Amino acid sequence: MAAPKSVRVDLETPQCERGIGKVILAPDSHDLIDGVVVQPYALWPDDRGYFLEVARIRQGLAAQFPMESTQVSAALSYPGTIKAFHFHRHQTDLWVPVAGALQIALVDLRKQSPTYGARNTMYVGSLRPWQILVPPGIGHGYKVIGTEAAVLVYVTNRLYDPQDEGRIPYDHPGICYDWETQHK
Repeated sequence: MAAPKSVRVDLETPQCERGIGKVILAPDSHDLIDGVVVQPYALWPDDRGYFLEVARIRQGLAAQFPMESTQVSAALSYPGTIKAFHFHRHQTDLWVPVAGALQIALVDLRKQSPTYGARNTMYVGSLRPWQILVPPGIGHGYKVIGTEAAVLVYVTNRLYDPQDEGRIPYDHPGICYDWETQHK
């Protein structure tokens, strides 16, 4: 799957009802926000732990990421931490949760998108090893769930540029994302 090309993104915060949007239970879900791609990654466990490949240059979801500007970073976050929301105007993110458990929240901020205002929730990490391609214009964030710290490795198609990044409070009334435990 090719990474989205960098295009001008006309962004606007939607007015959503309180909730978490569509919970994505399969990588090929028809409820995915337009342009978001989900793919399981291989995990090789043994009696010492496990091994996984985060990304291969010129292959997989990061196949179109340019060699000269691809950046790989990692974030460790403690249980209960919420890091949300932020978005990029040009940058594509490839998120690979490698330890712990995350509740990932996505919201489509692209006014001209067929899924404008849609929200997706994914529960990923050690028990559901998915990588998630997040194109420009998609607000994204996460909450660490469970009792362990979580590690998120992310590969981006551009070097960090603070001018490309926008921030929206985790409790923005237009997005109205419900970060509380759902008890379902």
